[in-house]
Amino acid sequence: MIVDGRALLAQGGWIDVESPRDRTVMGRVPRGAAHEIDLAVRAASTAFPSWRDLRPAERGSALRRVADALEPEVENLARLSAAENGNAIRTQTRGEAAFLVTCFRYFAGLAQEAKGETIPIRTDALDYTRREPIGVVGAIVPWNAPLMLSAVKIAPALTAGNTMVLKVAEVAPFAVLELARICQAFLPPGVLNVVTGFGAEAGEALTSHPGVDKLTFTGSTGVGRHIMAKASERVIPVSLELGGKSPQIVYPDSDEEWVVVGVIAGMRFFRQGQSCTAGSRLFVHDDIFDSFMEKLIRKLSKLVVGDPLDEASDMGSITNKVQYDKVCEYIRDGASQPGARLMLGGVPKDSTGYFLRPTVIADVDPAWRVAREEIFGPVVCVIRWRDEDEVIAMANDSHYGLAAFIWCQNIGSALTAAHRIEAGWVQVNQGGGQFLGQSYGGVKSSGLGREFSVDGMLESYTVRKHISVALEPGSVR
Repeated sequence: MIVDGRALLAQGGWIDVESPRDRTVMGRVPRGAAHEIDLAVRAASTAFPSWRDLRPAERGSALRRVADALEPEVENLARLSAAENGNAIRTQTRGEAAFLVTCFRYFAGLAQEAKGETIPIRTDALDYTRREPIGVVGAIVPWNAPLMLSAVKIAPALTAGNTMVLKVAEVAPFAVLELARICQAFLPPGVLNVVTGFGAEAGEALTSHPGVDKLTFTGSTGVGRHIMAKASERVIPVSLELGGKSPQIVYPDSDEEWVVVGVIAGMRFFRQGQSCTAGSRLFVHDDIFDSFMEKLIRKLSKLVVGDPLDEASDMGSITNKVQYDKVCEYIRDGASQPGARLMLGGVPKDSTGYFLRPTVIADVDPAWRVAREEIFGPVVCVIRWRDEDEVIAMANDSHYGLAAFIWCQNIGSALTAAHRIEAGWVQVNQGGGQFLGQSYGGVKSSGLGREFSVDGMLESYTVRKHISVALEPGSVR
């Protein structure tokens, strides 16, 4: 772990980290718990006043130097991430590692954007607001895209003048620890602390610590609810980027190869479906159903599933055995339903790693578990539709509301659908990932708050203070 600018071991011993590509132990990390969390929070608290009071331009300069140092390390970080979490290096982790450089530079450029406002209330007083950092941020990130998800918390929080204690997933910690090690050369001790450990020990200690002023979490809705409850005990702010069961709606004018390519990207097959934005509920209009599905199956059948470090692999492996077994159970359950058609994939008989092929279950009833619960694997459920009002209602019939994808060449119909969909982030005729500058986040049980943007930085990592000054002392009552 990295606490107060130095390496720290843990009183609780070690956690072995298994590589999902071949099920071998690739290393170990300290098993942090309450003692280590306390040291990290104390270090962040000590570092906060001087970091807060540093000129914003100097904070931005520090983050730019971090970005410059990260640039030559992109390939090393990409390979490390692929080995520990199973994402394919060519299609996923190389781009994710390169994102770090862009992310730190983007937020470094926003260091002076925490602006206040003057408010014309009275002629004999000056009323204005300030944007001030919150304090010590406790952050928790999952294992599916650890580098990206860490960067979009670290960079804006530190830019705004906060310090941070980041708890990484114990199954994929090494790439983030390397990122943090690089950061230490350009940040004062205690500004960024990274701890490892189990959620029930280190994570629970972090969310409960009285020295933490703000919590930010990316992960499952169930854990998010627990973190929100912990924050409510001390009435501290919380940002949550949680689960999703995102709809993709294909209109009858969009039976095109480019749409199929976009649907595959939107389903996040190149991340084995291990993404909260995965468009795993695919609604295809009945008029084009057979033709579109033929194109989709043909394209998916050509994807290469294999060693995430192999440049030939389009898809890597599920990150760990627990998740692999969970996804396999969903596949068995969905394929066994009356009327379901398993058009591609399924549960393999044997595997040297946690590998699953793209799985397509067609003619799914929206009420089935596979259509309602987040699978977090390479499984897409295909549902027919005819009436536009009906498909919008089906798309919105979910307690999730993170992302949605509309595929329609009639831009008027596409935008009307986008406005009616209950989701925080909607893409029209594109299926890629988030871009910096977009205000990204969910509604309903998919979370609170926004990330990836200047709005997200200000909303998540600053508080607004109002100051009122009498221009003539004694004249204002």
